[in-house]
Amino acid sequence: MDTIKLNIDNTFNFIDKSKFADLEKEAAKKNQQVHTKTGKGNDFVGWVDLPNNISLEEINAINSSAKQFRKDKDIIVIIGIGGSYLGAKAVIDSLSGNFDVYGNNTPKIVFAGQNISEDYLAELKEFLSDKSFGIVVISKSGTTTEPALAFRILKSLLEKKYDKSELKKRIIAITDKEEGALLKLAKKQGYETYYIPNDVGGRYSVLTPVGLYPIALAGFDIEKLIQGAKNMFVETNTTAQNNIAIEYALARFLLYNHNKTIEILANYEPKLNSISEWWKQLFGESEGKEGKGIFPASVNFTTDLHSMGQYIQDGKRNLFETVLSVKKSKNKLVLEKDKDNSDGLNYLSGKRISEINKMAELGTNIAHEKGEVPIIKIDIPEINEYYIGQLIYFFEKSCAISGYLLDLNPFDQPGVEEYKNNMFALLGKEGYEKLANKLNNNK
Repeated sequence: MDTIKLNIDNTFNFIDKSKFADLEKEAAKKNQQVHTKTGKGNDFVGWVDLPNNISLEEINAINSSAKQFRKDKDIIVIIGIGGSYLGAKAVIDSLSGNFDVYGNNTPKIVFAGQNISEDYLAELKEFLSDKSFGIVVISKSGTTTEPALAFRILKSLLEKKYDKSELKKRIIAITDKEEGALLKLAKKQGYETYYIPNDVGGRYSVLTPVGLYPIALAGFDIEKLIQGAKNMFVETNTTAQNNIAIEYALARFLLYNHNKTIEILANYEPKLNSISEWWKQLFGESEGKEGKGIFPASVNFTTDLHSMGQYIQDGKRNLFETVLSVKKSKNKLVLEKDKDNSDGLNYLSGKRISEINKMAELGTNIAHEKGEVPIIKIDIPEINEYYIGQLIYFFEKSCAISGYLLDLNPFDQPGVEEYKNNMFALLGKEGYEKLANKLNNNK
């Protein structure tokens, strides 16, 4: 099988190639720190060995459970936020047809617990009222506000529709193995339960049951996904040259040191939009601390060339672009000749749409290079489980190395807690009275 490829040649128009070579050994040391678990945050690097540690028995157990859980259901709701849903959604969206509305055939997969929108939850409740549905609730603690709200509301709906014996067959819990409100409830009610490894943080959890169970529910091959990640583990567990995780991390680091503080992840396939959303959390939450870090943004081309294209071409030169380039389309569609040619497109007659899209990609790259935008290119042979597995592991490894190059702990997120504490205080949660008084006095 082929592998995804990385091309950083264009970045050497902006960074010193000799400097890159000088720092390659240092970056390789950071990579080894990840593997030997000797760097910052080393109690959260369990994801590194996941592709090799997942047994066929575990894969079969997830597949068997997912197959059973799919039965007699129109809809399955995945409840989670951040890493508890973004990874699964990224993979499911990538592998689904553009008009499948999540998942491969029936049941359909929908998501909840990722916002506090009253309209979203009310409309979801109404949508499910006459449907046969099940819930997969993903939360390490069971008390995170957004998923806890959604779970309470949807569990109540299930309780009104089914008796206790049927109810427990319609809820799967994915949570901490040792403690937490969700674990306690799952044990009490007899929910089938899967566990989140203690040494894997949310944004690195795609290859745990957090991601694998929903992906299996959607009808996709998790064994091939893991095999792709396993391949990338081998490719990136080396200090040799041409380690693409090291090359990507180091190119980003040197561009950052040249005041390129915004990275735009661009794709030319709408199916990859949710990969961009997952990638933004992965890098933003891992690097954005201590006043450091590259700001991760994303665009979907050619759509966003008609909105963001102007800024990327001629705006402030503090950004660089990483392009996800897919070589092979799943389908074939050729533009036919029109006798009237009223739209002037007959010069494209006989060409595949993918060829036209590729020329749009090439033309954009040439234009952006001329506009002094550094471009990193990631070549993906095609969109399937195997290559998406490679891509996920590649980004996870690169992100860890990038964090270490910035002398950060890429596995914590201390800044996320402040908004939660403020929200709890403003809503009157017990134990937050002092902070509530302070916030109210500052209004």
